[in-house]
Amino acid sequence: MEVLGIDVGGSGIKGSVVNLENGKFTAKRIRYRTPKPSTPQAVSKVIARITREFSWKKPIGVGFPAVVKKNVIYSAANVDRSWIDLNAGELLTEATGCPVAMVNDADAAALAELNYSGIKHKSGTILFLTVGTGIGSGLIRDGKLIPNTELGHLMLEEWGEAEVYASDAARKREGLRWKDWALRFGLYLRHLEDLFQPDRFIIGGGASKKGDRFVPYLNIRTRILMASLKNRAGIIGAALVAKQTFHR
Repeated sequence: MEVLGIDVGGSGIKGSVVNLENGKFTAKRIRYRTPKPSTPQAVSKVIARITREFSWKKPIGVGFPAVVKKNVIYSAANVDRSWIDLNAGELLTEATGCPVAMVNDADAAALAELNYSGIKHKSGTILFLTVGTGIGSGLIRDGKLIPNTELGHLMLEEWGEAEVYASDAARKREGLRWKDWALRFGLYLRHLEDLFQPDRFIIGGGASKKGDRFVPYLNIRTRILMASLKNRAGIIGAALVAKQTFHR
């Protein structure tokens, strides 16, 4: 079965058609820059454009950087605040002409890794983190997703909000060397260790492509892995949620 998955991020909106038998793309990925400001009207136009380019007429899954419940958006850290309290599923269904299922973007990526990356030993607690423009989180306990954790917004004592202090965007913004950034990111991971006692961390998002640059400098006790699906995970997971929503 094939489903169109779309991943909305703070800097880019990406989409592709996914074969949900194996989690692989069956078409070239399309990417456009996220509009500034990233209002519902502006973002919906980009999503509609991607849909048209695939000549897509069936259900769509959309991963979105916010708390999402029953297609309604409840936060807006890296998109325009006019999304809050909006039924994004209805808006995007009208814009695309297709049924739309919404999901938190990090939750989508975590589901993709869980179902398609060959993760073994799914028991215990896995913390999946997308590290890019912000920090998204997907918390998995004994193979079950606990949605909308948004752990990138934890406060780190005098350092402030985690994603402002330790995201990949913070590294780029402040011109930090990977080693120096790893000290910040490691502090955040140790805080998560104290709170959740995870059995492993899985790192996705843009930083996952550079794991060799920072992992050697992390002073943590939990096993850490780079996401095998890299930046494809959000698209794949969004498509999977659409299948689960519309094809039960």
